[in-house]
Amino acid sequence: MGASHDFSGYATKAGLRCSDGRTITAEAFKHMDGVTVPLVWQHGHSDINNVLGHAVLKARADGVYAYGFFNNTPQGKHAKEMVQHKDLNKLSIWANELVEKAKTVLHGKIKEVSLVLSGANPGAIIDFVAIEHGDGEFTESSDEAIIHTGLEIEFTIEAGEGTTEVVEHAAGEPTLQDIYDSLNDQQKNLVQYMIGEALAGETGGTGQSDTNAGDAAAHQEGTDANMTTRNTFETAAAADGTKTAVDRRTLSHSDMREILTDFQRQGSMKHAVVAFSLAHGIDNIDVLFPEVRTVGDAPEFLSRRMEWVSGVLNATRHTPFSRIKTRYADITMDEARAKGYIKGTMKKEEFFSVAKRTTGPTTVYKKQKLDRDDILDITELDVVAWMKGEMRIMLDEELARAILLGDGRAVDDADKIKAPAGAGDGNGIRSVLNDHELYVTTIEANIGDASSSYSEVIDLVLSSMGFYKGTGSPTFYTTLATLNAMLLIKDTLGRRLYATKADVAAAMGVGNIVTVEVMEDSSAYPDLLGIIVNLSDYNIGADKGGEVNMFDMFDIDFNQEKYLIETRVSGALVKLKSAIVVKKSGSSDVLVDPVTSPTFDAETGVVTIPTQTHVTYKDADTGSTLSAGAQTALDPSETMNVVAVPASGYYFAHTWYWSFTRNAA
Repeated sequence: MGASHDFSGYATKAGLRCSDGRTITAEAFKHMDGVTVPLVWQHGHSDINNVLGHAVLKARADGVYAYGFFNNTPQGKHAKEMVQHKDLNKLSIWANELVEKAKTVLHGKIKEVSLVLSGANPGAIIDFVAIEHGDGEFTESSDEAIIHTGLEIEFTIEAGEGTTEVVEHAAGEPTLQDIYDSLNDQQKNLVQYMIGEALAGETGGTGQSDTNAGDAAAHQEGTDANMTTRNTFETAAAADGTKTAVDRRTLSHSDMREILTDFQRQGSMKHAVVAFSLAHGIDNIDVLFPEVRTVGDAPEFLSRRMEWVSGVLNATRHTPFSRIKTRYADITMDEARAKGYIKGTMKKEEFFSVAKRTTGPTTVYKKQKLDRDDILDITELDVVAWMKGEMRIMLDEELARAILLGDGRAVDDADKIKAPAGAGDGNGIRSVLNDHELYVTTIEANIGDASSSYSEVIDLVLSSMGFYKGTGSPTFYTTLATLNAMLLIKDTLGRRLYATKADVAAAMGVGNIVTVEVMEDSSAYPDLLGIIVNLSDYNIGADKGGEVNMFDMFDIDFNQEKYLIETRVSGALVKLKSAIVVKKSGSSDVLVDPVTSPTFDAETGVVTIPTQTHVTYKDADTGSTLSAGAQTALDPSETMNVVAVPASGYYFAHTWYWSFTRNAA
């Protein structure tokens, strides 16, 4: 820390035994290195006028050092003058989250540094904070305390341009000069000799280039003339009483300079230390490096982003029965309209049809096994609990994928989750993406040509919201790439039109946008841009016992523990026209719009299919192509669903779908 600070000193000192027997360890506040905390007067943090400035903490081997900076308030200026005049010379800290074991403070967080009166709390003292309750009683907090060390602060006094004088020793403690003066002549000679030998080791000389202390010590009466240059204290007594040099594992300042210079050149501290060790004949280099430790309690999963999964599962409607029947009546036809009455004429009955579909359950599971020997040998973590967690994560993702997008696996894949086709009855989980046109409207955007942008997608979605008949405000499920492309849309001046995801959602007329990573699978969903749906219109049903269950079994023959997580559910949209699927057309495709609608005579039950270039009309329930012209008359109350399909190289802005029902007999 430079001379710009106003004073410095130990905020807390490690190893000091407090008056109540507690000791602060060197590691207790080591993590506070570089942290800036308020500097206050006498821990008066209830009054803003008591804030005098701030202190920057520096972790040292023997404690936490503080560099104080006064502010320019009257109180700060006054405190600075008192410190420089030595009227105030003590520091204290307030810490919380203290961890104490066997009268030893192991961990804590320094929240503030305070200037305190010189005579206050001398020595090392920990005052635990007392909390006053409403009934007037006080409770001592076990993890919050004010800690005094009794050490004097250091203060800086401007001694001239760019220079400062630093005073650094605790009150009452002898200075280095005092200690040296207390030695007798023989002890002084020994100290001088050791300093000379240390200098010789630094410079490679005899150690007498600047002083004759080494020579004086070597010829001092009673001194061994054969004294070696090794540090006197680096010897140990062997079994026979002879002195032998012990293994020295310390690095001198010059050694560290050499290593740091090499580190700056190579960019690797480890390589620099290894190179130094090899050059100086140091073996067992691994001793210098700490033992490798695992980060975290368990291996981290490399998985897709799963935030959307819980959102999908939690947003759906849940019922305690698995067989779901959906009944609906089409009241959009002219026959269902209210009619005006003309005097003397017969009133006609209102007519509309009622239809239904039923969805039953299917089983979704995940199975795993572990050798019992592996379970016993893996002691660093509970591998069974860890593996069960992975099984639940993957089951939830698969259920969410099946609900929104479908399984994605090939139709003939034995592991594919069952899904009914069309609007008919069946068992399984009906995906929103692949559901019948009666429940889902599909819109297409051509964004492949050079002049197109994702602003066309936003405009298309907004203009198509009239097709949405679902509950409330829907959510747009899409990929991160699609969302980012919308956020990057710019005006003619290069300014972004949408600053946040919420801005894009508002422009599209949806309530929220959620990114789904599995939707990025181009092989499974090659032309999908997104799905608009409120999943409260989607029902998940499970009978009692069909909810998610975990089973385990021990295979005595193979000495294996086997685990199964399983659920048996059904899933389907239960509201008509409650979703919109947004797709992209081919870059060269041509828009066909509008599409000519078939005609229908409700009395005779005859549907007439028109002829339109680049458009094919199909039976929406069977998928069979309908030829142009009048079709076979429907029976009374019979329904025909017709869907238009664009020819290759063409696309529709939205799904064209019609439902025709003949009047009852």
